[in-house]
Amino acid sequence: MGDGGVGEPGSMLRLVSGTLRRNEREIYALDLPPSLNGLIELALRVDARLTRIERRGLLNTPSRGPADGRFSGRDVVSPIYDHEPLQEIEHKIISELKSFKRLLSPDYPECSERDRYDDEGHNRVREGLLKITLLLLRKMNQTDLADTLQTITNVPECHDKKKLRSRLQDKYQRLSEGLSNNGDSTRLNEIYTELYITEGGSGKVNNEHEVRQIETVSRRPETQETPINCNDIFKPSPGQDKPIRTVLTKGVAGIGKTVSVQKFILDWTEGKANQDVHFIFPLPFRELNLIQKHLSLVDLLNHLHTETKELKSADYEDYKVMFIFDGLDECRLRLDFQNSRSLSDVTESASVDVLLTNLIKGNLLPSALLWITSRPAAANQIPPECVHQVTEVRGFNDPQKEEYFRKRINDPSLADRIVTHIRSSRSLFIMCHIPVFCWISAAVLERMMGKAESAEIPKTLTQMFTHFLIFQTKLKTQKYDGK
Repeated sequence: MGDGGVGEPGSMLRLVSGTLRRNEREIYALDLPPSLNGLIELALRVDARLTRIERRGLLNTPSRGPADGRFSGRDVVSPIYDHEPLQEIEHKIISELKSFKRLLSPDYPECSERDRYDDEGHNRVREGLLKITLLLLRKMNQTDLADTLQTITNVPECHDKKKLRSRLQDKYQRLSEGLSNNGDSTRLNEIYTELYITEGGSGKVNNEHEVRQIETVSRRPETQETPINCNDIFKPSPGQDKPIRTVLTKGVAGIGKTVSVQKFILDWTEGKANQDVHFIFPLPFRELNLIQKHLSLVDLLNHLHTETKELKSADYEDYKVMFIFDGLDECRLRLDFQNSRSLSDVTESASVDVLLTNLIKGNLLPSALLWITSRPAAANQIPPECVHQVTEVRGFNDPQKEEYFRKRINDPSLADRIVTHIRSSRSLFIMCHIPVFCWISAAVLERMMGKAESAEIPKTLTQMFTHFLIFQTKLKTQKYDGK
């Protein structure tokens, strides 16, 4: 589709009218605005007339054509083509197709195209032409182009999306480890260490104690698992055609599930990943547990994310949205997937547990993406048929353990000494695949080795936890008793 000439006058109309005729039934099912329907009917009448002329052989008769032996459809149908509405539809088609092409350019600025249009009638015609374009692209097996065009053009008013991004970025850009307050928090991007996450798993309940699971995970060879980047958990594996709607991520306590969620959202707000998603709505179970009243899904989102109040209920069907449910093991709601009433209307009120079961089952917003995190023992609350991908957060592998300490400790020399000490103790080094234990070890060893305290440096798990409790007790005394 070039920006230059589109052929002789009427050639684009002839091309499009023929395409409209071949897909007439599907196009009329697109719920187009009346003005565009009227123009399409005129175009179809032109196509019918041209078809009759072609059958009589007039378009291929050199004796009736110009000196070069060619005969133009424009010459035959000029009385019809000169009809102002037909000139209008050709102009609109050419203009909007060029617009759609610019939107598909990788360096086209986000939102600027939509902001150009203030006229409601123009917008409705444009949306109708977009529907036709998407339909025809998909019939031509140009699915990727269609998805890209739909993603770019379906973005809602930019200030809504920007407000949500801005608030989530402010909320998730800093990491408060342990009991540190906001003043002591660290920028997540400065300290974040990539976690080892694997895909696959049965999703079945694991009745083993988590300590046993930690031991099993630490001994499992990495070659037995397929690693996956956190930002890619919704991307189908090679050879997998079916799209992934719901991802269940398992992991023992302190392994990094919540921080992974935080980094996933932060990367989205900063434009680094998953930009095909228009809205991400974090819905932690800790917050959902507190909502007792009946409300609709729209009301629930308005309650937890005030930026959605300007969105219409139909927008949730049109835009690509993602819900992140962090901490299924903390859920106090009764998720009854067998007996819960069916719900498909985002404006219909129900209890929070009914809203969640219908979201997870796909009755509500079947096109939405869902990410659920859980400890292994609670993961069986979600029926396997509702989960399209299971991933497991395995924590840090050996290189990532060292990377964490070097990012966490500002003094490179001290970081080297701490890493050497951790490596000297097999039990400490194994346990450091759990990020929260890395934080405990860093807090204790930085204090003891950095300040040359006379106490013996902990070499066992018991000694490490003992010093950590002493450290936290002193911190509590300083913070609350002022001593």
